[in-house]
Amino acid sequence: MNEFVSLTRRNLIISASAFAGGLAIGVSPARAAFSDSNPWAGADEPLEFTSWLAIQPDGEVIVRVTMPDIGNGVMTQIPMTINEELRADWSKIRAEYADTNRDFRENRVYSKVEGRTGYFSGRSTATERTQTALQVGASARERLKAAAAEVWGVSAKDVEAENSILTHKPTGRTLTYGDVAEAASRVQLASEPAPKPRSEWDTLTKVSRSKLQDPMLVNGSATYGIDVNVPDKVYAALKQVPVHGGRLKGFNKAAIMDMLGVLDVVVVDPDEPRKEMSVEAPYPLFFSTAQAAVAVIAEHYWQAKTALDALPVEWDLGAGTQWTSNEKVKSTALGVIQTEGKVSLAEGDAPKAIAEAQKVFEQDYYSGYADQAALEPLNGTALVAKDRVDVWMPTQHTELAHIVAAQEADVELTDVYMHQTFIGGAFGRRYFSDDTRMVVAVAKKFPGRPVHTIWSREETMSQGRYRPMSAVKIKAGVSDDGYPTSFLVRLASNGQQDQYLKDSPYTGGGAIPSIQVEQHFLPLNFLVGAYRGPFYNTNAFVMESFVDELAHESGIDPLDYRLKLLEPWADPGWANLLQKLAQRAGWGESLPAGQGMGIAIGNFGYNGEPQKGTTAAAVARVEVSKSGELKVLQLDVGADPGTILNPDAFETQLYGATLFGLNMALLEEMDIENGVVVSDNFDTYPMLRLRDIPENIRTHLDVTSGHERMGEAGEPPVGPVAPALANAIFQATGKRIRSLPFRKVDLSWG
Repeated sequence: MNEFVSLTRRNLIISASAFAGGLAIGVSPARAAFSDSNPWAGADEPLEFTSWLAIQPDGEVIVRVTMPDIGNGVMTQIPMTINEELRADWSKIRAEYADTNRDFRENRVYSKVEGRTGYFSGRSTATERTQTALQVGASARERLKAAAAEVWGVSAKDVEAENSILTHKPTGRTLTYGDVAEAASRVQLASEPAPKPRSEWDTLTKVSRSKLQDPMLVNGSATYGIDVNVPDKVYAALKQVPVHGGRLKGFNKAAIMDMLGVLDVVVVDPDEPRKEMSVEAPYPLFFSTAQAAVAVIAEHYWQAKTALDALPVEWDLGAGTQWTSNEKVKSTALGVIQTEGKVSLAEGDAPKAIAEAQKVFEQDYYSGYADQAALEPLNGTALVAKDRVDVWMPTQHTELAHIVAAQEADVELTDVYMHQTFIGGAFGRRYFSDDTRMVVAVAKKFPGRPVHTIWSREETMSQGRYRPMSAVKIKAGVSDDGYPTSFLVRLASNGQQDQYLKDSPYTGGGAIPSIQVEQHFLPLNFLVGAYRGPFYNTNAFVMESFVDELAHESGIDPLDYRLKLLEPWADPGWANLLQKLAQRAGWGESLPAGQGMGIAIGNFGYNGEPQKGTTAAAVARVEVSKSGELKVLQLDVGADPGTILNPDAFETQLYGATLFGLNMALLEEMDIENGVVVSDNFDTYPMLRLRDIPENIRTHLDVTSGHERMGEAGEPPVGPVAPALANAIFQATGKRIRSLPFRKVDLSWG
């Protein structure tokens, strides 16, 4: 993996130079030779230069952002953070994507700063990124002030910068940022300014900005991948082997070549040799593996799709056909966790402690495969020429897509030009760049013209990178006071599921002295990937359901039980969040028969460390009729990222993630028949409709700890929704739900 560089004011250098007639400011990581007192010491070579910010002569401010915006607001948050210090007119600010080709031409100038997440579309706020943006803004402002002072022959201390206007306070004279941008590019400051303390922020944490791209979304000028229109473009309709991992045996090309508009039929072969990459990818390239496929290329998409449907194709489906149904996958996984697995964590002697415990409590949990179900189908456009490859992609990781494109086209990294588009939904599906590989793999077989490869909706969903199936057994040794003294966790999946279970504050915070986690990797052919809060979302369901069961088994209020388990945990934000949210939700109120309340908490991004990541919690109030009809009466949700920079944007993410978690809990699971995913459209894959949304979803922003970190908002709130609902259903009906989705569980009672 790429080395992460921690950027602080002490270990970064801000430099300025002329760019397009304006001011460009960039940051570079410090060299080891730099001294703390003099950052220039030992710098006998030119420093690396990265352009993050440009100010044009007309006053337009251009902020370059590495991360694609998937609705999480990164294209607004970073300019907003820079502008806390820059003080430009917000209407003059626009954002554009940082060029990956430049990144590789200039020795990874962007990705060295941000590490492997630099070009990843996620984590719209991060402490280090925010510090960097503030420093860039402060440096630009001071250079502008110095340039204006030079024009007037006055002290820069008497110059004020606000709303893109530079004012000489004693005389009232003014200049615009654009007036002095070129002169400012030549300014060398004696020392870099320190960004102002948080107590003096007047935008961040206080003012909410609408997304910079909103006008384009409203007027239709935003270009998504599906909208790309470049000269001389042709279309490809793609069909991959129905059983993941299978192979193409043959097809009859002649049968369709006379059809209207058809230009060619090409093959994608996963077994063909591919270029050895000299650069370390931000994620293992085997996740972007090609699937065996055939594609029809035509002048128009419907011509390609019609011909593809008529093309005689024969597949070698492979061993994946053994997975005949959801039930077979589930029974196999639940059977495996009854046996010992590979130990991935052992603290103390959990098996011995459980054997000697006064009481032992254990349960099994299960969740099936789920699709990200993004609205925009998978697609992308590529033009492959001898010495240049252009790719227009709605990707979640532009750098990884760049590397994959170079590998697939067998060209140098500096010969690839990525054109990042808007993205019509992602949720992790567009992260691993397998879609980019397929786009380039098709286009390289038809060089010289741009080829727009489009997956049909059915192809998009049946060829997913799903949330992994997961079966988990948790066994606890319990003392007479009702609290666990030991945990044995055993899980089975074809994805790496154990991280959150290892990092839980219950198991890692000192509350439970003996812990053992074991893992089974099942030989399932279904391809898996990231799914809004990868692994954490289902593991939160498992852990919070089991803790709730322990509380009820011990006769202790579930809120009090969690607070007791969290007492040794070094992060007080967890308990603070639980207590405040429970109070807002009316925890402990007397409820009529058939109603119940449940609570759950989790954290995404903390990796077992206190005061890291974002902690999220949910309190659900439900009503279940005796016939089993479920109604969500109220859902209170809150999250603690430490500091909330843009309140409206954070609340939007909180609400959206809650709906995602609700959908995951109630409805989502892919149906399997003989190794084929048959839930391949919105009519066969149940999802919430607008009429199904609970009326009383209440988001709470006043439950944060105020810690200085700036965690993300889009993924953490997904986790606690399902267990909060399941725990509420238990209180209402006496029935425990131990598998997702709930639609497959009989909730009738009484």
